[in-house]
Amino acid sequence: MSLAERDVALRELMDDPECDPELLRATLRRFDTINRVVSGWGHIYRSRIRPYLSALDRPARVLDLGCGGGDVMTHLAGRAERDGLRAEWIGVDPDPRAIEVATARDAPTSVRFVCTDSSRLLADGERFDLVLSNHVLHHLSPDDLDVFTDESRRLSQGLVMHGDIERGRVAYGLYTVWITPFAPGTFLRTDGLRSIRRSYRQAELADVLGSPWRIERPFPFRVLAVAPGLAGD
Repeated sequence: MSLAERDVALRELMDDPECDPELLRATLRRFDTINRVVSGWGHIYRSRIRPYLSALDRPARVLDLGCGGGDVMTHLAGRAERDGLRAEWIGVDPDPRAIEVATARDAPTSVRFVCTDSSRLLADGERFDLVLSNHVLHHLSPDDLDVFTDESRRLSQGLVMHGDIERGRVAYGLYTVWITPFAPGTFLRTDGLRSIRRSYRQAELADVLGSPWRIERPFPFRVLAVAPGLAGD
């Protein structure tokens, strides 16, 4: 198997509307553990999000697009609350199965989850200080990626940050071994490996997104696409 190019023909099991609902729920719940280890959002919060929200000197609105089971948003909101930062945290996903898992979480009162998407948020006139996503970009077709990234910028009057996996042999090999104890009863092994094979390398994502996106490596085997919002223009 070659990882030289993205394998865009692969489809993740959890993206199938007919996938086993119990396995899906178990996968979404277990992302809480997986993302804390591999997603790098703890580092991004300390280095980027906390300083940015602190500098606003007012309550902020933060949006997580494609929030899945809500673990990333819940984690960030909890850290911000402990740091005394005031914010409204909204996680959205077009899949009601994901929102069902997210709303069952023990989350701070500043967090809410809604079954919707970026297009409908724009139509409703919603605007945010920070728009983020985790593990969404590699799922999208080229046309959907263009729409998603453009709409995310139009929803933000501040910053946009999209975090994702970076494809590579080391990441693939380490994940194959590391995920083993967490995988039973979930899609984590199959979908995680497929995600790596579908994901972008730093230079590839920079070429695809173009200016003004800046593609960083905030954490091993991770990419972070950062751009200014357009809502304030």
